[in-house]
Order: sequence, then C-alpha cells, then structure tokens
Amino acid sequence: MYPEPVRRAPAERAAEVHHPTPIPPSAVAPAAPLVPVQPGTVPAVASIVLPDGRIVTGYAIDPTQPAPAAARPAVSRTAVNLALGGVGFLAVCGGLLLLTSFIAALTAFITQLIILAAVVFGGWIAAQVLGPGNRGGTTVNIRKAVLKRNHFHG
Repeated sequence: MYPEPVRRAPAERAAEVHHPTPIPPSAVAPAAPLVPVQPGTVPAVASIVLPDGRIVTGYAIDPTQPAPAAARPAVSRTAVNLALGGVGFLAVCGGLLLLTSFIAALTAFITQLIILAAVVFGGWIAAQVLGPGNRGGTTVNIRKAVLKRNHFHG
C-alpha cells in the first residue's frame, strides 16, 4: 500500500523521507459529519530530527503538570488536638474540684444528722429506761419472815 522507501548510499542516509500514498475517495467509507473545532484546541504539528538522521513528524503534546501539593497548615493537627485536650482537661478539673467540695459538704451534713439522731433518740431511750414509772418487774412484799440458819421462811 505504501511505496518502499528509497534506499541510498550510507553517505546520503542522513535524512530518510517517506511520502504517503493518497487513498482514492472510492475506497474510503462515508465520513462522519465534521464537528467544528475551536482553533486553539488543535495541537500544532512538530518535526524532530533524531540523532541517526531520521525525521519524526507528529503532534506536539504538552507535558502534564503534576498536581500542586496541598498547602500544609502552619500548625500541625496533633498540636491543635493536644491544645484542645488541655483546655478540656482544665475545664474538667474545675468541675471535679466543685464535685469534691460538694461531696465533702454532703458527707459533713450526713454526719451531723447521724449525731443529732443519736443525741435525740439516745436521750429518749435513757429517759424511758431510767425514768420513774412501771418497771415491769415482780413486786414482792415481805412482812414477817423468820431467818433461821441462813434460810428464809416466809
């Protein structure tokens, strides 16, 4: 389909050029409708001469640029987390101080209630036991008794 390249002597081999053969229109399938293209989007055709003398022609491709690295914050996340943890710890310490004060006051209040109950109920119990009134024992009336030889005859 393509013609053979022209072979030349080694001295003339500096530039080898290939000429394409045109394809007749009857051999080509019907083309799709052309879409208009913006002039800036069509890449330019470039030719490069290789060190051995060959010429390569093709479209120039712009090298892809690496994505820019994400900007690092001025302060690391670890430092921010430690600072926030310290602030939270200080807030909790204040609450714990109030909680311990509350527990100490509650303990003193309960202790005073127990002492008050012991004083009040202890006095009432002592009055019941030691006060005048029915002792609940057996009453024995001794009228005339004779004691003989350390025996009681009543």
